[in-house]
Amino acid sequence: MVLNYIWIAFFAIAFVIAVVKLVFFGDVGVFPAIMDSTFDSSKTAFEISLGLTGVLSLWLGVMKIGEKGGVVNAMARVLSPVFNRLFPDLPKGHPVYGNIFMNIAANMLGLDNAATPLGLKAMEGLQELNPRKDTASNPMIMFLVLNTSGLTIIPVSIMVYRAQMGAAQPTDIFIPILIATFFSTLAGIVITSLFQRINLLQPVLLATLGGLSVAVAGIIWGFSRLDSTMMNLVGTTTANVLLFVIIICFIVAGVRKRVNVYDAFVEGAKEGFHTAVRIIPYLVAVLVGIGVFRASGAMDWLIDGVKWLVGLTGCNADWVGALPTAVMKPLSGSGARGMMVDAMQTYGADSFVGRLSCIFQGSTDTTFYILAVYFGSVGISKTRHAVACGLLADLAGIVAAIGIAYVFFGS
Repeated sequence: MVLNYIWIAFFAIAFVIAVVKLVFFGDVGVFPAIMDSTFDSSKTAFEISLGLTGVLSLWLGVMKIGEKGGVVNAMARVLSPVFNRLFPDLPKGHPVYGNIFMNIAANMLGLDNAATPLGLKAMEGLQELNPRKDTASNPMIMFLVLNTSGLTIIPVSIMVYRAQMGAAQPTDIFIPILIATFFSTLAGIVITSLFQRINLLQPVLLATLGGLSVAVAGIIWGFSRLDSTMMNLVGTTTANVLLFVIIICFIVAGVRKRVNVYDAFVEGAKEGFHTAVRIIPYLVAVLVGIGVFRASGAMDWLIDGVKWLVGLTGCNADWVGALPTAVMKPLSGSGARGMMVDAMQTYGADSFVGRLSCIFQGSTDTTFYILAVYFGSVGISKTRHAVACGLLADLAGIVAAIGIAYVFFGS
């Protein structure tokens, strides 16, 4: 429903501004520009979706091999000591843990569409244990905040979009997204734990979160000592090595489990094809709306206004061009995706704004969409502190993304 109002607003605001330009400023080119943008945006949306087909099929195929090869279950075993303490109200060893782990693993691999069915199944299991069926339980809220904070290890779809938009190194945002999403998730865990009075000073949690924080701090420190050329080289090389190692590990795990890895890959690849086809109408709708908004001049007015306000503070305002992606992300995944593509199309995939918009896209998830879909699927009407925790985690991710973008890609 929120996206419906935003989409209508794009057209309404664009129309009002175009009329003002035509009547008061004699700009006879504004309406032709708006109509041209609708055709160009529709074409771009289809071309992007078409290009997504192959890569989505590849990664969903690889994911299926990992699933059948037991990699996801192995991740669950590794995470078990931590998750038992983050969900103290759940019985140890309960089957719902399996669904939670599977959902988190799919999110870590950047497979949003694969994660949603697993998340809905996890919510059903959590609802069975919920004593108040209309009110969100503590485990439900912690689970959703882990989702909305967008913990991502492999941002597959973002790298695919960067490749589609002509980025020289589509994987150069891999490390920055990994760091930004870590800050978002860490903030979400800390904030939710404060609401739920979960003791984060437990040795296992302290060791895990502290160790990860030190590792991320080390990565930031190490990269900050490199010049921009070497930073891009090291970051891109590391990302590509890690991605290929993951593919090899999944295949090896499948072979060890005597899985027909080829058939498993094909099974997952079919899901990738259907996913790419399903997103075409959504991407067309969003990109056309944004295209109309931009062609009317409304986007330029908005960005220039924010830049002016930021300039009054004396701060660098290079990041403002990517702000629409950050603002849209909590509301709509497809809307933020459209904003990200629009930023790369307008400023260039390898521009600071283009890269930052990708980091925004990968650092958090669609808070309101996830809350609406997941809670709605089990009839939860009282969300308690879920929205506050989710939005604060989003804010942490946005702030972290801006700082990290300046470290990696700032001039």
